[in-house]
Amino acid sequence: MPNTFLFFQHFRLAMLALPLVLCLGCENGTEPETLDPPLFLDIDPATSGLNFTNEIANTEDLNIFNYRNFYNGGGVGLIDINNDGLQDVFFTANMGPNKLFLNEGDLKFKDISATAGIELANKWSTGVAVVDINADGYLDLYVCNAGFRKNSDQKNSLFINQQDNTFREAAAEYGLADAGYTTHAAFVDYDKDGDLDVYLLNNSFIPVNNLNFSNDRERYAEDWKVKNFLKGGGDKLMRNDGGTFTDVSKEAGIYGSLIGFGLGITVGDVNGDHYPDFYISNDFYERDYLYVNNQDGTFTEDIEGRMSHISLASMGADMADLNNDGTPEIFVTEMLPESDYRRKTTVQFEDVNVYQLKQRRGFFHQYMHNTLQLNTGDGTFKEVAQYGGVEATDWSWGALLFDADNDGLRDIFVCNGIYHSLTDQDFIDFFSDDVARRMVLTGKKKEVDEVINRMPSEALPNKMFRNAGDMRFDDKTANWGFSKATFSNGAAYGDLDNDGDLDLIVNNVNQPALLYQNQSSERGADAIQVELRGDEQNTFAIGARVQLNAGSATQYAEVIPTRGFQSSMDYRITFGVSDRSALESVTITWPDGALTTVAPPDSGQLLSIDRSTAEVIPANASSEIDGQAAIAGQPLLQEVPEVPFVAHQEENFYDLLNEGLVIRSLAQEGPAVAIGDVNGDGRDDIFIGGARDQVAQLYLQKSDGTLAQSEQRIFKQVAATEDTGAAFFDADGDGDLDLYVGSGGNFDQANATFLNDKLAFNDGAGNFSFRPGSLPRFGLNTSKVLPFDFDGDGDLDLFVGTRSMPQNYGVPVPSALLENNGSGKFANVTAEKAREFALLGMVTDAQVLSLDDGQDLLLTVSEWGSPKLLRFDGEAFVTIPTNLNDLKGWWYAVESADLDGDGDLDLVLGNVGHNFYLDATAEEPLKLWINDFDGNGTQEKVITHRIDGKDTPIAMKRQLTGEVNSLKKESLKHSVYAKKSLEELFPKGALSKAIVQEANYFSSIVAYNEGGYQFKVEELPLDVQLSCVCGIACTDLNADGRPDVILGGNDGGFRPQFGKMDASCGHVLLNEEKGLTYVPNQQSGLNIRGDIKSIDPITLNERPYLLVTINNQQPRLLAISEALQ
Repeated sequence: MPNTFLFFQHFRLAMLALPLVLCLGCENGTEPETLDPPLFLDIDPATSGLNFTNEIANTEDLNIFNYRNFYNGGGVGLIDINNDGLQDVFFTANMGPNKLFLNEGDLKFKDISATAGIELANKWSTGVAVVDINADGYLDLYVCNAGFRKNSDQKNSLFINQQDNTFREAAAEYGLADAGYTTHAAFVDYDKDGDLDVYLLNNSFIPVNNLNFSNDRERYAEDWKVKNFLKGGGDKLMRNDGGTFTDVSKEAGIYGSLIGFGLGITVGDVNGDHYPDFYISNDFYERDYLYVNNQDGTFTEDIEGRMSHISLASMGADMADLNNDGTPEIFVTEMLPESDYRRKTTVQFEDVNVYQLKQRRGFFHQYMHNTLQLNTGDGTFKEVAQYGGVEATDWSWGALLFDADNDGLRDIFVCNGIYHSLTDQDFIDFFSDDVARRMVLTGKKKEVDEVINRMPSEALPNKMFRNAGDMRFDDKTANWGFSKATFSNGAAYGDLDNDGDLDLIVNNVNQPALLYQNQSSERGADAIQVELRGDEQNTFAIGARVQLNAGSATQYAEVIPTRGFQSSMDYRITFGVSDRSALESVTITWPDGALTTVAPPDSGQLLSIDRSTAEVIPANASSEIDGQAAIAGQPLLQEVPEVPFVAHQEENFYDLLNEGLVIRSLAQEGPAVAIGDVNGDGRDDIFIGGARDQVAQLYLQKSDGTLAQSEQRIFKQVAATEDTGAAFFDADGDGDLDLYVGSGGNFDQANATFLNDKLAFNDGAGNFSFRPGSLPRFGLNTSKVLPFDFDGDGDLDLFVGTRSMPQNYGVPVPSALLENNGSGKFANVTAEKAREFALLGMVTDAQVLSLDDGQDLLLTVSEWGSPKLLRFDGEAFVTIPTNLNDLKGWWYAVESADLDGDGDLDLVLGNVGHNFYLDATAEEPLKLWINDFDGNGTQEKVITHRIDGKDTPIAMKRQLTGEVNSLKKESLKHSVYAKKSLEELFPKGALSKAIVQEANYFSSIVAYNEGGYQFKVEELPLDVQLSCVCGIACTDLNADGRPDVILGGNDGGFRPQFGKMDASCGHVLLNEEKGLTYVPNQQSGLNIRGDIKSIDPITLNERPYLLVTINNQQPRLLAISEALQ
């Protein structure tokens, strides 16, 4: 038994000090009225006979303070124990006997637990796997055990079906009596030798406070210098060697460390090679694992190579095809609440310092929300849960992806609830008191109970999301019959009444288990079910792939019963069918790769296919019919493999530490880039700016189109500055290109020397030098430099866009108009000729363009602002009203081109998109309030969102009271703070004096010019909305004479609470007669991960290329395919 004090130290670290962050709960969102009757009927146990409750009670020996998985609950296994075609039900229990119910038809069940011999009343059972382990044609039960029970152990149990409704325990005989605190197990033939192996998902009992964020991922459990009872953890891969199982974890490349707190395992083929891969969900410390099968008995753990971020406290998981493209998505549950109230009362987000420490220690990007990993077709993933509306479902366990309404698309079901709210913030404040801690440390039940009873216990509805297509999901929780508040953990789906739709069984803590009868078939929904029988040692064909073909439309599923959380599903595959007449065939890819194709049934649901009697095409004679088939044809873009570019390298500076309520960094804006012929040879050369303390680079193009670095002494002189904007132009009228470089980085106060912009003069041969006094002092964060002759006097003047006031986010900051005296000396004439520039806001990009009357206009976009169009009227710049003025976003970029071929310029504008922690609409805008709210001489920046018509702070209570002393003195409870709007927190006088910025529109768009400064706005395709758009180029990629659109983005500069925008690998939109058409990354050839900052056309050796710059990476060069030139 672990020391209580050690566990409680872990508990305090997890809940109070932020290294291990947990959260709890959510509330229902708005949805349509409940169907009467709903799609799922809650069948009373008195009617069904399915009487089971997983009863848990804290005791002096075993409670939440000495066993951190105390409330993790039990699982569900669906098993046809007697081969009568009816799914029987098995429940695991934690502190009581497991139960087995025989399905007698018509949803009537009989408890046969006592005679079946499966109860294990003295063990803490967790997960269940249903498998025919001895290949006798009858399904057996593998029961996982954990916890600490007196006079017992944690050895797992294997119950062999005796074919008479009884079972015999035989785990030791098979080598499967593992005592590793097992959460779940998955049986699959990973090495394709014909028999079933097993992955044991183990949790760990080691006190986390002992780990100190050490990354001991590669140290196996038995090698840890800890007490023996702590060595039971560590995952294991057990190979089936003729009926006994051998631990091959080390040689197979499976981590078996005590830092792996495994809670979920899901199996599937992520890369289309017909070999099973494993996704492992690890709770709150270690990152998740994605094991990719190497086809030789080993695995490569490659989650960092295939995903951009994952959940922090990962729980249950499932893997299935959600968009019917033939590749599986992965859904992982976490504990982020949906409602603002529950977030503020149950969540403490990870601190910036802890997050950075974990990055340095190799724990990857983990964030507190569910993750939905969209398979891109090549086994890599884009995380889209926030776009899909499924990121926040509260303290969630089981995650199941199945077609609940038989419409041909899989939906998402999530089990919710924890019996006591361990992370209730008011409870944590109470528990920080020494008296409360001493009560627990006594170990006496009365005193422990008194503390536990201070934890709230709030049941929550499970969540059901209908797949609306295009990776969007509608909350149908109440509408489909799931309003009951519960403490649910494991769940399983299956056709319990054999009517062609999938019913649900849910295992609850201290509440009766739930049976939900699906009414889809009764409402006329059609389905086809496929039941497989394998051969030899894999009698139920685990790992087989079943594909339903209807022309170009397909559905597929893999026979993998282990899913969700601690549970096992019906082996039969169910496909919802909207039009049976359109069905062409059903194709089975057996576990060894062989194929069978059969006609779909004309009527009825069940299609039984036995490999021993079916026509089978051997694997080596079959053709590719599914998965990630090769993309035919040459991609539009081809990356140049070897380029001379120096990688951009950010310094270790995090400006968020300077402004406590600011949610995003402005220290990662580079690299800046400029393209032009600097040495007069008629060829494009490239300038790429450096980060702070990094020397900028100039690359000269040689006659063969290659690029060579040009040593520039002056670049070294100003390496301490960070380059955030750049432009080549002829500043002094001598016929060559000079170079303006804007400085930024947000690492110093305004007007600091390191924030001065630079102007370098060209001697005509590409050698640059400074001229003192050529620029006025302008020490702000520069974002954009635009040369243009605003006054028509024949020389080039400058627009200098300002990103922000250094270290003072959001406050009004002027951009500048610099007038050229004709010889390269510039004067700041903003006050005289460009007063409107003071209203441009936090400028991110700008263009000089001509729209209707041939006059040069200035177009700017900004954060917390709308696109603004300005003209010089001969005396000063004035703002031109457009119908874009009301679109206030966090705009990142703008580009112009004649996209519709009507002779005028249209606009492409990059915004945040809709896959982010925050969203903004006209009805529910975001606002930024800037004021010295507590009168201490420092301005606070408070972001609000609209809830029930009130502007409500996004910040948690500790965040806001930590910055505003007047609120801290009020000693507000979290539950009180969570209900308060900004008006209820601050006096009217303080709010009336505040500077208020607003955002109400987050879509990236194309704005077609309709004349008169009016635009037709269209949102860019959904793939583009999955991340922000920061770089845009318009150029013809397919030689059809129309400019196509190339986009890039991502932004990783936010606090951990908000995650990062990273679901873009670049986008190509072909400009066709019907409009802009999205081209998948494999076909476009643009597939770059990272924060893309710019995309610029460039000509090398008379061929067109694209130069792509990425923050903190090497720039990339992509050739436009020669076949199309």
